[in-house]
Amino acid sequence: MLALIGGTGFEEEGIITDAEEIEVDTPWGKPAAPLIIGKLGGVPLIFLRRHGVKHEFAPHVIPYRANIWALKAAGAEGIIAVGTVGGIGEALSAGTLMVPDQILDYTWGREHTYFDSPEAGVKHIDFTYPFDQGLSQALIRAARRSGHGVVEGGVYATTQGPRLESAAEVRRFQRDGANVIGMTLYPECALAREIDLPYGALCVSVNSAAGLRESHRKIEFESLKEIVDRGVRAAVDVVREALRANASE
Repeated sequence: MLALIGGTGFEEEGIITDAEEIEVDTPWGKPAAPLIIGKLGGVPLIFLRRHGVKHEFAPHVIPYRANIWALKAAGAEGIIAVGTVGGIGEALSAGTLMVPDQILDYTWGREHTYFDSPEAGVKHIDFTYPFDQGLSQALIRAARRSGHGVVEGGVYATTQGPRLESAAEVRRFQRDGANVIGMTLYPECALAREIDLPYGALCVSVNSAAGLRESHRKIEFESLKEIVDRGVRAAVDVVREALRANASE
């Protein structure tokens, strides 16, 4: 059974059916929200609201270690993570889907490993390709079958948040090779790798990053709702199809 980390769109009535909430505790405290055991498109899954029930956890204070550990403990065999991003590359205009294959970490102070004490010891993980290639390809195939265009591969820049970035920062990320900017996939992907839990991501571009295209002067939050809604509906379609294909294998 796969797990889904996300929020907006998947919480709408009728999307996840036969839902049952379960409270979970971990050695790192409680996850951001109770786990939801249910079905998406008739396929069982475990759903976790990354930012909490009321979106109360900002990106830099999400209990990432508890979140990932709780999913593993609940029986997840892999994780699909969905998140909104700002697009940098020309191909990442608002409304575009992307399945990243690389990550840049610009965060600080986040609890990003399970191995940070003498008792736990030290574990060095290979992080050459931070995202599971099997899950990533499954998401790309699911997007194609669902009729949604998708950018295959790309670099996700993780910023600290909760504020958005300055135009100068975006230019720096662009020089560093980033294609999109988000705030949550790191340390999720590293923590999952530490406990041998495959992790793939589906990014929904909802605006151009600061200083680019329609965001040249400022990011107009009030104009994003329609784009967010459309992108999230596409993400639901893709995840539903990916789950269906995984269940049939």
